[in-house]
Formats: sequence, C-alpha cells, structure tokens
Amino acid sequence: MIKILIADDHAIVRQGLKQTVAEEPDMTVAGEAQNAQETLKLVREQEWDVIVLDITMPGRSGLDLLIELKREHPNLPVLILSMHSEEQFAVRA
Repeated sequence: MIKILIADDHAIVRQGLKQTVAEEPDMTVAGEAQNAQETLKLVREQEWDVIVLDITMPGRSGLDLLIELKREHPNLPVLILSMHSEEQFAVRA
C-alpha cells in the first residue's frame, strides 16, 4: 500500500485528492497537513511513500519546505502542486 501525505492549505483540494486516491486500490491518504509546520511534524513522526505538496501555503512556502524535506529525507518522493503557470517555480522545485 502506498502511503501518501497531502500538504495543502485548502481543505477542498485535500478532499478532492483524497477522493481521487481512494479510487486506487494500492494507495491510501494516511495524513493531511495544512501548513509547513504540520507537514514537518508528520514527516518526522511517520514513514511516507510520497508527499503531495502545495507550493503556496501560509507562513512558509512549499519550496522552502521542500528544501528541508529533501535535506532530512533525500529519497522521499515529493509531488509538487501549483496554481502558478510560471516556469520559475518549476525550475526552483
């Protein structure tokens, strides 16, 4: 079973992702976070197969969080979500 953590400040986005993942028999959303602090706490407390990370969250950006996540867990896959179409965000990620 693929264990997924969703980190997004919008509850409706988290809910939509959970519904989509629920249709996959080998995947489960085992945790949700609405900001960088919650995300780090969950990552440090449990093992994850993948994180779905919003690039724009209140307080600390998803890109800044990504740097810390990769420093602590370099092999942890992170899927970046963004409403931004600018290439600069993709390059930074």
